[in-house]
Amino acid sequence: MTDRIDLGVPAQRRLKEKALHEGTVLQSFAFDEVHRHLYVLQVRRGGIGAGHLCLNKLDLQGTLLGHMHLQGFGHGVSMGVQNAADGTVWIWTEAEAKGGYGQAVTRFRFAAGATRTVADVRTRKPIPGSTNNQPTVCMASERIAVRYRLKGKPRYRVWDLDAFVNRDYGDPVADIAQPDPHPDPEIPFQGYALHGDHLYQLAGTAYDPETNPPAAFGNAYVSCVDLTTGELVQRMRTEAGRSLTFREPEGLAVRHKTEPGLYLGLASGAAGARRFSLYAKPLT
Repeated sequence: MTDRIDLGVPAQRRLKEKALHEGTVLQSFAFDEVHRHLYVLQVRRGGIGAGHLCLNKLDLQGTLLGHMHLQGFGHGVSMGVQNAADGTVWIWTEAEAKGGYGQAVTRFRFAAGATRTVADVRTRKPIPGSTNNQPTVCMASERIAVRYRLKGKPRYRVWDLDAFVNRDYGDPVADIAQPDPHPDPEIPFQGYALHGDHLYQLAGTAYDPETNPPAAFGNAYVSCVDLTTGELVQRMRTEAGRSLTFREPEGLAVRHKTEPGLYLGLASGAAGARRFSLYAKPLT
């Protein structure tokens, strides 16, 4: 599967200013397309340094169905949903937080109302010597990617999902340096998604509160990386959700079935009562 999503196509609003369990911004999200659910990660109030996360489960209309707490897991930079052959739904996240970011990855089942610590799950460190491991999953190609840092430099490594589940890390599909997701390298990375032979990246900051909304309507950029070459093939500024207050870009995910496309997450609203919106660039 090599079809590339054209980032030049205007984004369409799918969800507008929905609420999560915590009043913090969303960090990342992923779709369970088999059961038609949406999972969203956010840092718990006061939990950023310790890596305490809240995992939300919603329906595709944005109604909150439940949540669970993940203590000491990380920042929630990215996540993935795996639909196993036996019907099990596995949630992939970072784990073993250090300095607020996960140094390993793990998978677990969602359990409404539960609290999990790192001691409750089996963690994986697929890249020796790496830090800041952040996973995402593409069920269409049955692959998993991990963004990581080696000697401080961000990279991506991609595996066949079955091999990764079996802890066979020796033959990755790709291992590339991360191309700059933004024209300004100082602008923060805000998430990524895997789609076949391509990775999509997100970078940007919230609106300046003194000029909200600014005339330029923000600095959010989406970009596409070819896994077969490691090259950046497209990078574009997006004004999706330009009228939102605060408007911080947070998280990317690809949906392959109903309303397929590359979905961009945007946080909005006042501090302590943040909301999230989703906009999609269609997969044609």
